[in-house]
Amino acid sequence: MGRSNAQVVNWTQMHDCYGDVDRVPVLLERVELEDNAEAWEELAYRLVLEYDLVFPASFAALPRLVRLASKSARARGLAAAILRGAAGHRGCDDLLADCDDAIAEFRKLVDRHLQSRPADYLATFLDTLAAKEEYHWSAVLGDFTDDFYHLACPRCAVEVTIAIGDHGRCSAIRDWHLGDVERRDPRPASPEALSGTCRWMHETAVRDGTRPSPTESPTSSARPNAPLRQRVQHRGRVHIHQPPRPSVGMVNRK
Repeated sequence: MGRSNAQVVNWTQMHDCYGDVDRVPVLLERVELEDNAEAWEELAYRLVLEYDLVFPASFAALPRLVRLASKSARARGLAAAILRGAAGHRGCDDLLADCDDAIAEFRKLVDRHLQSRPADYLATFLDTLAAKEEYHWSAVLGDFTDDFYHLACPRCAVEVTIAIGDHGRCSAIRDWHLGDVERRDPRPASPEALSGTCRWMHETAVRDGTRPSPTESPTSSARPNAPLRQRVQHRGRVHIHQPPRPSVGMVNRK
């Protein structure tokens, strides 16, 4: 039995965003008895501040939220928000470690939800990444309708903007005066070349029948330990960038 199940929570040590230690357990008991919208709303802002700041009470509440999550979308969403906030500085890593069993159960739960192809598929996909402790991927992936990524070219270190969305898919050097310089189309990666989290993302999207076109895929040309920089390769046998002139400033702009 994991520590999250064997340990009795000492709520006197578990403050929420207001520094209170007595309100969260009362609210948890209320939502366990009935689906009370006001109680859920108060729980949400006491446990997760500004979408990503969490507190000791957040991790203390997590196992109970996970137990409710199979039947409550509110519980599933709040548990996911707490896990996404786990990447930040919080000063209570020991409490997160005590939630190992609950997090493992939550991974299974959100994966089952993904397989139902819900309307909130992308949000659930990001929640699953957070539950897998892939906080970076969970934070940076967009919806691929109007996404821009500003990266260093993996071959020549020139700053490159990668656009993926409804208005086109390309990589280019963006210059204030010259516009898009050296604009190139992306090319898809070979699924067999993927590994780790990139391979999991690809296989999950294919499994659930939600895979976008290859050039839109979040794993397009991805490689281990460099998930974004390697996303797009340039066509052609010779890779050449025309570096910007020193007098011309490069800026990140859409």
